[in-house]
Amino acid sequence: MAAGEGRRLRPLTDLWPKPVLPIDGRPVVVTLVHALAEAGCERLVVVTGHLAEQVEALVGDGSAFGIPVRFVRQPGVLGSADAVQRALDDGAEAPALVSAADTVFPAGDVARFAAEFGGGAAAGAVAVRTDPVPGPGRPAVRRDGARIVRMRADEGGSVWTPAPLWGLGGPVAERLCRDRPPYELENAYQAAIDAGGLVKAIEIGKTRDLTDPLDLVEENFPYLRAT
Repeated sequence: MAAGEGRRLRPLTDLWPKPVLPIDGRPVVVTLVHALAEAGCERLVVVTGHLAEQVEALVGDGSAFGIPVRFVRQPGVLGSADAVQRALDDGAEAPALVSAADTVFPAGDVARFAAEFGGGAAAGAVAVRTDPVPGPGRPAVRRDGARIVRMRADEGGSVWTPAPLWGLGGPVAERLCRDRPPYELENAYQAAIDAGGLVKAIEIGKTRDLTDPLDLVEENFPYLRAT
């Protein structure tokens, strides 16, 4: 999913879409596509929107990464579930991996997540981590061992936050965009859980993201990191 406007990164994202901005000197979306290829993904659908041409030109047809790439446009801020539905309408199929294109995952975690999800009997899977911790604007998820029981644990008591990496099984895919816009993935996953589906909780390490303009400096020039 590479369609977001990156509003908290303005004015940078007035000129460049968030996925083409760098972490460690490499565009985030490039790092992610390499990770997906290394995880064994057979093909990739990139959903673009804001400044779409820049993302599409950077990723190209996927030949530089060893994975075929297609592009689908999302015409507005319609939510993460809408983005995934557009990929499915274009020919993507469940089981699949879904990721935001603005996050760098620890080395090997995408491949391990894909292997643990497996695309078998599970309705879906959600990557969870303990860093960053739950807080304002960062809701927790509630898990019971290896499964997610609540996608939004507003009552507190959980130390787990979701990362933007999901395993999409058929039971979740068929529940996309069943509520009201903007359509969000967490609602489809919760609907599958409420229907008795197994949504796996798969632990990963600390992710890296660009949230505000200062992050761009700190993630590329660590010796300038604020303390």
